[in-house]
Amino acid sequence: MQGKRVHLSEDWLALALGLFIFFVSLGTLVGADLLGWVVKTKVYTDIAESLAPVSQAYSGMSGPVSLLVTYLFFTALMAAGAAALGADVKRFVKGFTAVFVVSYVCWVLGSYAHIAATSNELDKYGIGWSMNLTPEAGYIIALIVGLIVGNFLPQLGASWKEAIRPELYVKTAVVLLGGTLAVKAAARGGLVKTVMFQGMGAILVAYLIFWAVVYYVARRWFRFSREWSVPLASGISICGVSAAIATGSAIRARPVVPIMVSSLVVVFAVVELVLLPFLAQTFLWREPMVAGSWMALAVKTDGAAVASGAVADALIRAKALEEAGIRYEPDWIMNVSAMVKVFIDIFIGVWAFILAWIWSAKIERRNAGDTVKVREIWERFPKFVLGYAGTFLV
Repeated sequence: MQGKRVHLSEDWLALALGLFIFFVSLGTLVGADLLGWVVKTKVYTDIAESLAPVSQAYSGMSGPVSLLVTYLFFTALMAAGAAALGADVKRFVKGFTAVFVVSYVCWVLGSYAHIAATSNELDKYGIGWSMNLTPEAGYIIALIVGLIVGNFLPQLGASWKEAIRPELYVKTAVVLLGGTLAVKAAARGGLVKTVMFQGMGAILVAYLIFWAVVYYVARRWFRFSREWSVPLASGISICGVSAAIATGSAIRARPVVPIMVSSLVVVFAVVELVLLPFLAQTFLWREPMVAGSWMALAVKTDGAAVASGAVADALIRAKALEEAGIRYEPDWIMNVSAMVKVFIDIFIGVWAFILAWIWSAKIERRNAGDTVKVREIWERFPKFVLGYAGTFLV
């Protein structure tokens, strides 16, 4: 009798994909920029300038060629991953191609200067107005497109189903996020010491106060289930998408739950980005470090938090100079926002482990005399978080 083939779990696949990409990227340490050709989008007024390779080492490569090479690389990589999951590889490649194209169209549209430029960048792009949404507006456009396809074009959506694996993509990104945070911390080494206590304070506030309050309100006032309350509390109080996915996995929430929470967080982050820097200018212009920390704590997505810090930096420096003749150091507020956000993000893995233990030992324990087994916690723990911690330490 032929044995049944064992397929890789999504958590382990995300860990493997993330670590593979991470270690390939380390080629720059020995002078080999192996991923510098990957495409990036830029805020633009001329669409011909919207795409470019991420590294200056490939500056001779055009944006469209960079996009094509990126597509070929990630299609091959993700197709191998789909095979490891036991998916239909041909259907996956077709669906992935469609999702890739639609995603980049949305991302490029969201990077148009009149949509994405923040108020301190208007002169840079030679424009008189902008919606001030940052390139993360691409997420909003993608969300709208997804709603249209899902509700009005169900057959089209069904044909892409094999490749629509949002948790896999986000988990892989979380693994890579650890390395990104480490680079940011190293680049601002002097500032790390300055904001160390602010960062530790932010961890205590975000995890022990904000998380508990949001969870309590969701359960008691809105009558949400635990499955919804945990990712919601994590997404709102910690750092949005990454925290919602990691903690949702820790309690074994259905995939749709953290994805929906993440979408809501992105929408509210855009609103916060537009409003909070001006409130900081009005009430905190004498306390620039406090303003920077507030941006990191209040604006939940990493990109929007740093962007709001940059906008607040420009607004507060201008007001301090005009009102009191004080000339604050450029980028202080933005860097404080970035570093406090780093401290908050680092703790995600620890929090996911704590929740995995609580759910195994307390919430879903069947009998009063049962003791939680280490294996049960391990099975519940989101494995991709190990990659997040590992890439940060490396």
